[in-house]
Amino acid sequence: MCGKCVVCGSSSETISSKLGVCKRCIINKPEEALEVTDRVHAESRAIFTLPPKPPRSEGGVRCGFCANNCVIPEGEKGYCGLVFNEGGKLVRVAGTPDRGLLEWYYDPLPTNCVAWWFCAGCTGAGYPKYAYKQTAEYGYSNLAVFMTACSFDCLFCQNWHFRRSTAALSPVVSAEELASKATPRVSCICWFGGDPSPQMPYALRVSRLAYERAKDEGRIMRICWETNGYMAKRFADEAAQLSLESGGTFKFDLKAWSEPLSIALCGVSNKPVLKNFERIAKSYFSARDVPWVVTASTLLVPGYVDAEEVGKIAELIASIDERIPYTLLAFYPQYVMNDLPTTSKKQAQECRESAERAGLKNIRIGNIHLLS
Repeated sequence: MCGKCVVCGSSSETISSKLGVCKRCIINKPEEALEVTDRVHAESRAIFTLPPKPPRSEGGVRCGFCANNCVIPEGEKGYCGLVFNEGGKLVRVAGTPDRGLLEWYYDPLPTNCVAWWFCAGCTGAGYPKYAYKQTAEYGYSNLAVFMTACSFDCLFCQNWHFRRSTAALSPVVSAEELASKATPRVSCICWFGGDPSPQMPYALRVSRLAYERAKDEGRIMRICWETNGYMAKRFADEAAQLSLESGGTFKFDLKAWSEPLSIALCGVSNKPVLKNFERIAKSYFSARDVPWVVTASTLLVPGYVDAEEVGKIAELIASIDERIPYTLLAFYPQYVMNDLPTTSKKQAQECRESAERAGLKNIRIGNIHLLS
């Protein structure tokens, strides 16, 4: 099925008609193309009663939890949907140190997390300090915490259903309750979603509670993050420090290199993400050799996130350290951009070769069962 770009009129199976524009126009005619994609974001977010863009109201109240830096007018909510301006004061339904909007489950190890091919829980890397076994930790589990709010609005979101929980503002779990789920058969906590970035005070408090209790009892408790990297600097630094101390991994999902492409696909600029990644990677990657602390991944969206984008992302990664592991993930059509094909083997190989030319040494293609 061919999609059509409303800006240039070109057609291709790798142009999403639901997005409305091709990558070439997003890059070369951003003003015209982003006017189209802004409408798509606004329409999709309205279904879940979310603001079309991060609010920037003169006289509003600034949030500051993530890089959106919402300035919320009275009677309105922030971009994530969790923060409200009531009578000139911010009211946080979740994301405070005590309350989180989330779902959780026990995920038996080894699991299918992005870092599985080098992390302690799935390979035994860092045994005996960071892993119970020299191989995968069969018999142990990861406490998987899915945060049901996000600082991005990815129109290809693979887990888009979380927006229903955001709209309902439920379920809310206390920090103490969630920390208590980190039982002796749990050896790691993974924060993902959605994204942890709008709720970092909560995620950090739970992580500290669980990690300190495990240390007191002589147990391992790795703290891991799978995030778009859009949290405020102070939260990103604390999260990375926790991963370093505990044997965990800080995984950045670097969705695009081009800023107009990030805005078109994800609703917001990617500049804060790249800045957070560069700072964290420079500060923490070389601080621990086994297992690696910092990693990155990119979803290969057909027609949009291609070898050119991957190559530029890989150049940034390699400029910091050529050993930083980089996972290229196959795309499956979901949410608004569900009219695209899955990633092809050809695209995946081209992207891998592009990352190799940039100088990276540790590259893996993930979700290979999805490749067409």
